[in-house]
Order: sequence, then structure tokens, then C-alpha cells
Amino acid sequence: MLPRTCAMLLKSLGWSLDNDCADVNKYVLVCAPHTSNWDFPLGLAGSWALELDANWIGKHTLFRKPYGWFFRAVGGTPVDRRQASDLIEQMTDLFNRSERMILALAPEGTRSKTDHWKSGFYYIARAAKVPIAMAYLDYGKKQLGIGGRFSPSDNIHETFERIRDFYKDRKGKIPENASLIQPREK
Repeated sequence: MLPRTCAMLLKSLGWSLDNDCADVNKYVLVCAPHTSNWDFPLGLAGSWALELDANWIGKHTLFRKPYGWFFRAVGGTPVDRRQASDLIEQMTDLFNRSERMILALAPEGTRSKTDHWKSGFYYIARAAKVPIAMAYLDYGKKQLGIGGRFSPSDNIHETFERIRDFYKDRKGKIPENASLIQPREK
């Protein structure tokens, strides 16, 4: 009932839905562009409409009272980005123990413009030997969907080039807040 309700709600708001990855049991889902607070509720409604049952990680401050219980209930796991952790190893282990798992990440890491994306999604997908798929909220066309699934290459720059090509015509709610789709230069 929830999937139909969410699909009808999104349709009534003028949004169309698409999922080119419905037949895949495990993947890392890159969610972009992330430029507005509206991305989360629209993305959540879209994931319910598409019956994704995705897990996601977010900054630990989201999981404080009074709303922490809600974010956990909808598949969230807090991550404290100020501390070094074995997150890649933990996520790889979770993929290995699961028959079905979708890990959704917003690699921009913020709704503000930055000069790079966080690259953890790439390293998790490589370590877990799962494909990367890309979720999008295109406010210009009012399209919400998942597509562009591929196995990441050994070369992070080639992987980012492929992702950049997928998102080149998709517009966030506040386009000037979209971050550059490139890894951080070390």
C-alpha cells in the first residue's frame, strides 16, 4: 500500500519514476545531485514507490533526538565523519552477509557546493565487488529514478568520468549548489 501511495503522491506532484536496476540484488546507489533539504523526503518517497528497501549512511548529527529514531527506522546508519573508521570493511562485510542489499550514499556529503565528491562509495563497491548504480532527482524534468549501473574500474578517474557523464543533464533543486563530480585530489 505504501508503494502505491507514494507513487500516486509523486505523480500528483508532477514527478515521473524510473528504475533500470529492479533486477539487481546488490549495489551501491549513488544519490545526486544533493542540493536541497527537499532531496531526502522526495528521495525517500521515491524509494518507497520503487520498493527499494535501501540502507543508507548519514552524518551522525542527523541521528540525535528528537528525529534519530525516524532516520534509523527508514534504513539510516549514523557515521561520525570526524573519526577514522573501518567503514569500507564494515560495509563490505554487510554486503557479503546479505542476499539483497542496496547501500544509498550521497557522495556530495553536503547540500552546498564543494570541489569534489567523497569517494567512499567507489571503495565500498570495489571491495564488496558490487556494481554502482545512480539515483537522481532531476528537478528540471521532474524525474526521479535509478539507472546507469556499471562495475567500477580499477581507475577512480574513469569511474568518476562515467558518473559525470550520467549526471551531466540532471539538475538539482538549487543547481548552483551542485558539487563538482571528481574525487578529492590528494
